[in-house]
Amino acid sequence: QVQLVESGGGLVQAGGSLRLSCATSGRTFSSYAMGWFRQTPGKEREFVAAISASGGNTYYPDSVKGRFTISRDNAKNTVYLQMSSLKPEDTAVYYCAARKWILSTGTNDYDYWGQGTQVTVSS
Repeated sequence: QVQLVESGGGLVQAGGSLRLSCATSGRTFSSYAMGWFRQTPGKEREFVAAISASGGNTYYPDSVKGRFTISRDNAKNTVYLQMSSLKPEDTAVYYCAARKWILSTGTNDYDYWGQGTQVTVSS
């Protein structure tokens, strides 16, 4: 079973940057599509970014497009989310997720989830 551990969250001023990391324990990391999602109290989990198993395709919603970049290093079994030009509306708990082979933007399509890391952007 795949274990995911996020890190890199914290408190940042608006306009600043953060890089989140998601370390995985699976021995077949390269066969998993990976995603980042975020959630605030009282709201449904929101899609943030996804990357194909090969790393050749990435997807972003309009809310983060041009500001966030997802990448992966299969040799390190790690996926990253580089966040720039952060806004207060980006404040949320960010979750890393994994599913076999096929990239998806849907929360319910992912099988494995990390514990989340808090990102807070001050105005």
